[in-house]
Amino acid sequence: MLSFLINPISLYLIISLLITHSSSTMVQSHYHDHDHHHKHPHVWHKFNKLLNSKKGSRIQGIAELKQYFHHFGYYHHILPNNNHTKIPFTNKFDDHLEDVVTRYQQIFGLPKTGTLDESTISLVMSPRCGVPDHNIINKNPRPTSLLHGVQHYLYFPGQPRWNREIPINLTYAFSPQDMINYLSMPEIRGAFARSFSKWASIIPVNFLETQDYDLADIKIGFYSGDHGDGDPFDGVLGVLAHAFSPENGRFHLDAAETWTVDFKSENSKVAIDLESVALHEIGHLLGLAHSTIEESVMYPSLKPRERKLKLRVDDIAGVQNLYGSNPNFTLGALLEAETSSSFHCIDHLRDTFHMLASLAAFLVICLCL
Repeated sequence: MLSFLINPISLYLIISLLITHSSSTMVQSHYHDHDHHHKHPHVWHKFNKLLNSKKGSRIQGIAELKQYFHHFGYYHHILPNNNHTKIPFTNKFDDHLEDVVTRYQQIFGLPKTGTLDESTISLVMSPRCGVPDHNIINKNPRPTSLLHGVQHYLYFPGQPRWNREIPINLTYAFSPQDMINYLSMPEIRGAFARSFSKWASIIPVNFLETQDYDLADIKIGFYSGDHGDGDPFDGVLGVLAHAFSPENGRFHLDAAETWTVDFKSENSKVAIDLESVALHEIGHLLGLAHSTIEESVMYPSLKPRERKLKLRVDDIAGVQNLYGSNPNFTLGALLEAETSSSFHCIDHLRDTFHMLASLAAFLVICLCL
């Protein structure tokens, strides 16, 4: 009788430990990719020392974090009443920073703690596009079709687009001087051609490579540091690239990154997929701002050794709202994009199911003992 009473209690404790361990493993695996490359020095690695900072904290580096949030449109300088001189950023975690962190967490679906917890610091440290998130901060979600309850795509202020007769023909060219030499030109050209082709398949816009760099609509180059456009690059795994809204056409990539078109031939843990970044920045060239959907091509961050090569429903709907649909684009392609965007969630559910199935089998064995 005693063993009958002990076994359920022991079993309960074992199950509790298993569930706790499984939950911990799932959370750790969610941030593993972020943490993995943060072991390597890079421009935003310094923010790791701010982990668990909260309102009232005073730590060296908070001023730089405020500058980071200011650059991407979240944190605004406070101006004194008597003049227009900006107050320098301080290392105090003040009320304004707490509001900024909370808003940042809300925008990207993180727990709204107002503190620099692990998930927040992980996202802040992730390499990303240099285009600010102004329109994400001020967005008002709009209801849409049955495929999506809410639209998350956004535009630049004034909703600029290439204002030409449909179908639109845009030329692009690579800088004769500002390129990288460890990838061949056929590899670089191939990555960009595939990226342009993906956008051209859904809207009535054709992209044609030209050798005339000066007259090209879109000008592509790799640059280091301050390169004359007012938005200097910052080094390894910080800002990866930036592109300007229509009809500017400038597309700049950070030459400090380790760019690749094939992860099988590039072993660097900080390698960045060129085609994925090209696909994202072309969205900006067409007029799209950032999306808050992580699976979307227009999501601002991209981890090292990550590939994001499929346009999602939000990307498609956003750009078609600007230019209309390619006559050859079908509803089936839209449904395929929506279905494939759910694969990540399905994989996670599948892992959870396997865990629960194993636990159930364990329970049956224990009860039969």
